[in-house]
Amino acid sequence: MQITSFEQYQETYEQSVNDPEKFWASIADNFLWKQKWDKVLSWNFSEPNIKWFEGAKLNITDNCLDRHLIENGDKPAIIWEPNDPEKDSVTLSYRVLHDRVCRFANVLKRNGAKKGDRICIYMPMVPELAIAVLACARIGAIHSVVFGGFSAKSIADRINDATCKLVITADGAYRGNKQIQLKEVIDDALIGCPTIEKVIVLTHTRTPVSMLKGRDCWWEDEVKLVDANCPAEEMDAEDVLFILYTSGSTGKPKGVVHTCGGYMVYAGYTFSNVFNYQPNEVFFCTADIGWITGHSYIVYGPLSQGATTLMFEGIPTFPTPSRFWEVVQKHKVNILYTAPTAIRSLMSFGTEPLKGIDLSSLRVLGSVGEPINEEAWHWFDEEIGHKKAPIVDTWWQTETGGIMISPIAFVTPTKPSFATLPLPGIQPILVDENGKEIEGNGVNGNLCIKFPWPGMLRTTYGDHERCKLTYFSTYENLYFTGDGCLRDEDGYYRITGRVDDVINVSGHRIGTAEVENAINMHAGVIESAVVGYPHDVKGQGIYAFVIYPGLSKDEDLTRKDILQTVTRVIGAIAKPDKILFVSGLPKTRSGKIMRRILRKVAEGDTSNLGDISTLLDPTVVQEIIDNSKKM
Repeated sequence: MQITSFEQYQETYEQSVNDPEKFWASIADNFLWKQKWDKVLSWNFSEPNIKWFEGAKLNITDNCLDRHLIENGDKPAIIWEPNDPEKDSVTLSYRVLHDRVCRFANVLKRNGAKKGDRICIYMPMVPELAIAVLACARIGAIHSVVFGGFSAKSIADRINDATCKLVITADGAYRGNKQIQLKEVIDDALIGCPTIEKVIVLTHTRTPVSMLKGRDCWWEDEVKLVDANCPAEEMDAEDVLFILYTSGSTGKPKGVVHTCGGYMVYAGYTFSNVFNYQPNEVFFCTADIGWITGHSYIVYGPLSQGATTLMFEGIPTFPTPSRFWEVVQKHKVNILYTAPTAIRSLMSFGTEPLKGIDLSSLRVLGSVGEPINEEAWHWFDEEIGHKKAPIVDTWWQTETGGIMISPIAFVTPTKPSFATLPLPGIQPILVDENGKEIEGNGVNGNLCIKFPWPGMLRTTYGDHERCKLTYFSTYENLYFTGDGCLRDEDGYYRITGRVDDVINVSGHRIGTAEVENAINMHAGVIESAVVGYPHDVKGQGIYAFVIYPGLSKDEDLTRKDILQTVTRVIGAIAKPDKILFVSGLPKTRSGKIMRRILRKVAEGDTSNLGDISTLLDPTVVQEIIDNSKKM
């Protein structure tokens, strides 16, 4: 299943495009099925209606747990590193993890959960979060994990949209030097959630909490009342495995639906290949399980391949900016998969936090979540990988279920800020505004996928029409990613930013990610965000928000220097019309910049910014508004 040379990649890719059904059937053969499929694929993008491995029966937890027990039962499945470095880490072998998952699956059944029920999980990054996810899958219940930092209103919206029956939570969570009162947030959310019958609460921070008789029960008490005998529920390949909510550019969050068979095959296959995972290696994905990256590359992908996956409760900079690197050293991490936001944040501390730390165990580095700018790519390569660990710059989405375009470690020649080439089975095309395919290399367009892959979304929960409108209606018979993309002379792909994050300056289309990349290359700039605003002459002007900590007295000169850098990197057409220096950017807790807020500021319309309570640090918004008024 693993690709080990570029020639093999090219051959495999050819096969996957020429005979996709044969290709994916051969990959699926590496997994455990209770019953094989009658038909590999039937599809139609206009409805949309996609089915993979029809008629097949399985349970994903048989593949993530049971099948490893005979030969690898004592192998570490999950290593958990707590928020506080003074506390001990915890290692769960496959046998122990299997036992705990079965036990908690019985707790769920005891509390009324059954196949097809939706269960909301709102927990800290602790092993029990992974156990809860797998226990749901074990009994055929559908999990909907909500990141442990969302507000009560966001949780209520998600619970009500999926009509969840149970909530699994904890008393609280640690995040750096902060404590988050999870149970309290759930209590507030549940005031408006009539479908919830039971709340199971894990003790973690020992924070006092309110427990309602008949509704709330303690995790620790419940597991004592059950045994660990819980055969996996037989699921159809197209049964729903989980719902994961993703913010729409407009309106309420969309519940992206992934199914059991195809998602399992795709998450496992991409994990094994992209990272060139070898037996007994330690894989550290720094995401939260509340996001798709955590679902696919902390839980399901690694465990389906019998890997050792590291879960980290803390943040990269607490208690010191050395924390990430200390975790790598302590657990001899071989593969580190993190976000450009984290890399840029750690870069800003220079190389001091790296002194005296042994990173020699690192063999592969990965980047996820947004295009990585060149400066961060080089820093990651030189300071962390010592130019020996290939960087896989992965492009994919919540909706795709797994990595789509990426280098394969030790196989694909890399190029800074390029996601390079599509993985086997993925057929990307670039189209113009009218949906006409743009052929050849050295071209720009909107990125679409013309053929289904097993990990793709099947619908948006409870609203199939929304799925059709969002992803399959913009261009006929194509899945539209919403991303703009450049395909260079070598046929390598580089994501240039969301298509709704494209600025039309004097008739030229400029991707915000491209301008940000250029600004970030300027010495002294830590991070930037770019939006469009109405301009009398050009139609749209470019407004840049720039974090530049070492700002000297002469702001104007620094602005001119940055403009010079952008001109040098892209051309004068991309020069920002306004540059506002800020100390921080409005980000969601997953590190996504809320450009909606910045657009309002750029347009001078700050009266209605919408809900900013879910931001990582809402106070930066007022500071940006105040500074913008001085411009």
